Amino acid sequence: MLFPKLRETINAYKKNDPAARSSLEIFLLYPGLHAWLYYRVAHWLWTRGLRFLGRAVSQHARRCTGVEIHPGAKIGRRFVIDHGMGVVIGETCEIGDDVFLYHQVTLGGTGKDKGKRHPTIGNNVVIGAGAKILGPFTVHDNAKIAAGAVVVKEVSQGTTVVGPAASEKRRELDALDGAYI
Repeated sequence: MLFPKLRETINAYKKNDPAARSSLEIFLLYPGLHAWLYYRVAHWLWTRGLRFLGRAVSQHARRCTGVEIHPGAKIGRRFVIDHGMGVVIGETCEIGDDVFLYHQVTLGGTGKDKGKRHPTIGNNVVIGAGAKILGPFTVHDNAKIAAGAVVVKEVSQGTTVVGPAASEKRRELDALDGAYI
């Protein structure tokens, strides 16, 4: 089952990255794709009770790619990490299909929650460089998180979140109070 998923993931890179010249270039030279491949192995081990080995693979991937994906995370199809360096994805994070992340994105916890500690990311979500999404809430389908945003509260479907204080801007362009989201 890995090869059809690999092919569709490479095609997602080609669709989303104008610098991607060929499937071979993506396969050999894109650290985001390499991190995804390591994750697939680590997740396979993790879900079969081989948790130490799964963590070992994920830590090796971190050293090789600069991307840290916990093997317990759940990632959908056509997942793209552009540039990759500094990306962190926590253990209880769930990511839908057709999600696009830029570098230095954190999908993490706040340190105060038990059980589900990390965000759930819907389908067709774009998360800009340096964005931090922290806590056990949902970023719904078709949302966009701008570069540098800090998000600590649920994001509605089709919403864009901008700024370091994460003020929310809805499609209707209604201004919110600028509080943390």
